[in-house]
Amino acid sequence: MSELETLVQQLISGDDQKAEQAALALAKLGAQALPSLLALADSQDGDQRWWALRTLALIPAPQARAALIRALRDPDINVRQCAALGLRHQPTFEAVPALVEALASQDKLLARLAADALIAIGHQAVPDLILTVKNGNQTARLEAVRALALIGDPRAIPVLYAVLSEESTFMEYWATEGLDRMGIGITYVKP
Repeated sequence: MSELETLVQQLISGDDQKAEQAALALAKLGAQALPSLLALADSQDGDQRWWALRTLALIPAPQARAALIRALRDPDINVRQCAALGLRHQPTFEAVPALVEALASQDKLLARLAADALIAIGHQAVPDLILTVKNGNQTARLEAVRALALIGDPRAIPVLYAVLSEESTFMEYWATEGLDRMGIGITYVKP
């Protein structure tokens, strides 16, 4: 059995400690490990898909990013969470539509991880985030406002101001935070 085959077997062994060590070793193999990892990313077993994606997140390659983007639509929530986290470590503009869609997830962790990945993508994600604040469900809107606040792009100023008039403490907090970060402090004066 080759080193690659041994590492793949350890990755899917069910022993998390062995799997993590194998993931790090496979990542060092880089392109050599990609075919095996991409095959595992399509496995019927959710745990195998999770470990494949966890490892692909460590390999900066277009095929790895494409697999992470596809996995945002996986039936297993844990796999989708892993994919969103992986895209935070490998930010790519191509992931924006799938990440914006994940912002609306009922799973709050997935929504938060998707927002974190969009923050890592930065300025390229701003137009889609602005549209989400205007048209998304409440979960998506909150995560989009948080992302806009942390990206700090001036194009978000009008939408952040608009959010201040809403009846949501969290939305108001992130809008104020974003405006403050951009140097646009707001002073409240009681009439």
